[in-house]
Amino acid sequence: MNHEIVESFAQMVREKGIDKDILVGIIEDIFGMMVKKKYGLNARYDVVVNMDKGDIEIYLEKEVVETVEDPSVQISLKDARAKSGDELNVGEDYVEILSLADFGRRLVISAKQNLNQRIKEIERDSIFTEYTNSIGEIVVGEIYQIRKGKGEILVMHNKNELILPRSEQIYKERYKKGDTIRAIVKEVRKGSGNPTVIISRTDPQFLMRLFEIEIPEIYDGIIELKRIAREPGDRAKVAVISHDERIDAVGACVGMKGVRIHAIVRELNNENIDVINFTEDPTAFIQRALAPAKLKNIQVDVENKKAVIIVSADQVSLAIGKGGQNVRLASKLAGFDILVQKEGVEEEEYDMDLSEFREELGDVLFHKFFDENFQSVRDVLQKTKEELVSTLGIEPEKVEEIIIMLKKGLEEAEVESEEEAEELIAEANASLQEEKKSAEPESPDPVEKKE
Repeated sequence: MNHEIVESFAQMVREKGIDKDILVGIIEDIFGMMVKKKYGLNARYDVVVNMDKGDIEIYLEKEVVETVEDPSVQISLKDARAKSGDELNVGEDYVEILSLADFGRRLVISAKQNLNQRIKEIERDSIFTEYTNSIGEIVVGEIYQIRKGKGEILVMHNKNELILPRSEQIYKERYKKGDTIRAIVKEVRKGSGNPTVIISRTDPQFLMRLFEIEIPEIYDGIIELKRIAREPGDRAKVAVISHDERIDAVGACVGMKGVRIHAIVRELNNENIDVINFTEDPTAFIQRALAPAKLKNIQVDVENKKAVIIVSADQVSLAIGKGGQNVRLASKLAGFDILVQKEGVEEEEYDMDLSEFREELGDVLFHKFFDENFQSVRDVLQKTKEELVSTLGIEPEKVEEIIIMLKKGLEEAEVESEEEAEELIAEANASLQEEKKSAEPESPDPVEKKE
């Protein structure tokens, strides 16, 4: 029976990676408890476990005395000589080798349960330590269960169950059982059972690790990834800086024909990634972060971490982005509250493509304008009536009607455009304020590499 016990635990060492010395210590503790339960708390004993030979030996030591006062630590001279067959004397130690049969079935079952419990605790501690040390690192596992109710995905990694909650999934992605998936370890929680390991594909750290994998210069420390702002599945902005003046940070990240950045984009289900050069100058950095929009002016309040940008009407939608995404990401990346304002006085007059009025002009007249290279409304309005009559060969009254119609349409479209721009600005600024209230107002810290 001793051999079977040792062999079963030796198998645990091999399969579950439990340290052999720790396991030996647990076996010694458990069998020591058995001795104390049967022979008393004061009993002197020694448990020897030989994992190599597959043997457990339990020795019980008692002092030889004339009169026994404490049977847990003493034995009479007569009994000692009878059991050992040796001529022992008073004061000497009597050593008895115990077998598992001596403890009875109940104690053996109890010991087995205690051993299993201790092994499970070691396994839990081992899993907790392993994944706690892996926080922020990428793991590759296989999807083995999708919980439709909660939207959670269970991933098997090294025979351990990891959880990808709905909140940590890229919303565009659709997962199937058996798929291989990459994610970072975000959190490890202790519980009554095995630790709960939370993994993520939406955390900015996941994007950072992908950059390290695909771009050797980042892994080697030549290029540093300073900051990340991300809306998973849609768009991300990444600020990088080169510590070698011979290497262009943005070019190295994008790669020849975009091959490096495309590998990351594919992993993130076609998430658009803007890579920009980092600078300590907040004005220049905000300008880069808001690309591709062209800014007229930037007013930066460094102390209060606020910035007001002035843009022309035709750049409002670019600066704000779809649903306010561009300005929102730029705010996160730069660590400033960015407010967008439209330029008060337009340097360039509002214009429209003449094709917008094709229906009002009619095909015949529209083609006359087109043949004479009139492309926009301003092209027409800049000419005199006499020039239009001469060039197009139409009556002065018709020219007058066309000019009035184009002016009216241009004015209405300009007002509508300005209203849309103001509405976009108001929505974007309101969105930034709401986001600031709902989240802790902290500027993005530089991304620190895990040692």
